[in-house]
Amino acid sequence: MCLGIPGQIVEITDSKQLLAKVDVAGVRRQVNIACVVDDSEQAQSCVGDWVLVHVGFAMSRIDEQEAQKTLALLSELGEVQQELDAMQDSQTVLGS
Repeated sequence: MCLGIPGQIVEITDSKQLLAKVDVAGVRRQVNIACVVDDSEQAQSCVGDWVLVHVGFAMSRIDEQEAQKTLALLSELGEVQQELDAMQDSQTVLGS
């Protein structure tokens, strides 16, 4: 399964190579923005945009509301996974 994580473009680090710094839930990482920039615009115009990031590439632009919903859902899924892991651990202990 491929999962795109929402992030906001905060800085263009190399406009020729189309590289940008993206903030993903407070973590900043460099990504390639070639998939979201076309020849009619400059890379700098993307600063502030929300994108879905997958394996180091901004795959598509999304609006802020959709980004926030997705981040909230991913956070909930993480919490559910922690609960499932805890239940699995307690089952292992009980079963021993």
